[in-house]
Amino acid sequence: MEKITKSTFSIIRDNVCTLFNLLNFIIALLLFLVGAYSNMLFIAIIILNIVIGITQELKAKKLVDELSILNRPTVCVVRNSSMQNINMEEVCKGDTIFLQSGDQICNDSMVTDGTLEVDKSLLTGESDAIIKTSGSTLLSGSFVISGKAYAKVIHAGSDNYASKLVNEVKKGKNIHSELLDSMKKVTHFTSFFILPLGVCLFLQAIILRNMPFYPSVVSSCAALLGMLPKGLVLLISVSLTAGVIRLAKKKILIQNIYSLETLANVDILCLDKTGTITDGNLKVDHIFPMSEIPKRKANHMIQSYFAASDDNNATFLALKDAFGSERYDKETSKISFSSQRKWGCVNFQSGYSIFVGAPDKLLDQMPEQIRTALNQGKRAVVIGYYENLWEDKKELPKEIHPIYGVILEDHIRKNTKETLDFFYKQGVDVKIISGDHQKTVSMIAKKAGLKDWNKVIDLSTIKGAIDFEKISEEYCVFARVTPDQKQKLVRAMRQNKHQVAMTGDGVNDLLALREADCAIAVADGSDASRQFADKSGIKLIFRFLW
Repeated sequence: MEKITKSTFSIIRDNVCTLFNLLNFIIALLLFLVGAYSNMLFIAIIILNIVIGITQELKAKKLVDELSILNRPTVCVVRNSSMQNINMEEVCKGDTIFLQSGDQICNDSMVTDGTLEVDKSLLTGESDAIIKTSGSTLLSGSFVISGKAYAKVIHAGSDNYASKLVNEVKKGKNIHSELLDSMKKVTHFTSFFILPLGVCLFLQAIILRNMPFYPSVVSSCAALLGMLPKGLVLLISVSLTAGVIRLAKKKILIQNIYSLETLANVDILCLDKTGTITDGNLKVDHIFPMSEIPKRKANHMIQSYFAASDDNNATFLALKDAFGSERYDKETSKISFSSQRKWGCVNFQSGYSIFVGAPDKLLDQMPEQIRTALNQGKRAVVIGYYENLWEDKKELPKEIHPIYGVILEDHIRKNTKETLDFFYKQGVDVKIISGDHQKTVSMIAKKAGLKDWNKVIDLSTIKGAIDFEKISEEYCVFARVTPDQKQKLVRAMRQNKHQVAMTGDGVNDLLALREADCAIAVADGSDASRQFADKSGIKLIFRFLW
């Protein structure tokens, strides 16, 4: 069992109300045991039910009001011709902010000077980095992978893209529970008959049984009190609490007690790819040599490259982990990797350059190994050697000698295939909704064990209006899906009379999480998705059910 992460601790801290409710249940049970000695026990139970309901509503409201996407506490701005770190709330429209590798963009901005490579996966679900140059727009909630730039703030506060997205999901969401609905029907039924029946019982006691007035009132009230479902809510709450406690032992936090019932009725489970099926990291599948350079010398040059490189995207982190990083030679200059160039370079004091880039950029002919890997939805990188220094950022030298070909793939979470098999046996259909490329998503779905991985559709290729109700029934894998389209897909499944659970880890999943019958957030996902969801820790939920 994995250790509880810091984010999980923060969730537990924010949900003390759940423990308070549990305490209420225990007190209610104690009252029930001694209730034979109190004729007014029903009043205590009714008051307790009211307190439980109010507490749950206040807790839900607090969680929604505290939705937050932007976690960066300070922002570097240029004021009075100097750099200043200020709180995010103090940034104003028109400010110039300085951004560099690793920063989160807290305000919608426009690049005025410099070049950035930006990761928008938190907003769009697409893992491909995007180049931003002078005049390009930056959306709040995205991250800087590489580069440095100055940008002018064009939106602040609630006008930011991320804030608008959060405000959309802050709208109230009614709880749908069969248990609650059935209880309401019983309550309405008894309430409709209780008044005329009370009159009849009173008249029967007075006229037919010749009882005095006061005993007639007491006997009638005693009979009517038995008709009130005063303990029904408490009984349901105690039963669900038992399930909550059992899940808590598996490190699963329930944000809404009635979502436990909803989860039991789910017949469609929608999964995001990045961060849900995969953990958001890449791993090196295999490395094959492409030159006769001695392995020791080649590795020293490559390790020097990664020691000097400032690139920190998922691809380079996986390569650095595979090859290591140690400075055997001092760098003189470097060209950062960008998705526009599809290559990066570091020049060294000994008079040579190391290139890392896409095979179609560094090679004249694509080897069969790389071609096969690309067709399987994997990623390929070539590491090359140039015998002189290279400073041109736009062109590549023709005499690059390839050293290694590296095949990478997304890292699929542990026990994913067994988990999907379990859901199929329980009659739950599984669908994958992702913002990534069609080939990538379908191959990941195949490896994860999705039955109908080949029933895939790229929503970016559909022109005009999309019939979401039709495609939600025909396909199981949806690629290039925007956050708005995710929401419409989930809504279409519900309109087709399905009970839908949606999992997610990023801001791009918020709208779909809100639309689903049961929202499930991954424990290491964004704070916004965790707080909004009905549950946190999807892989732990899978493990419990399995």
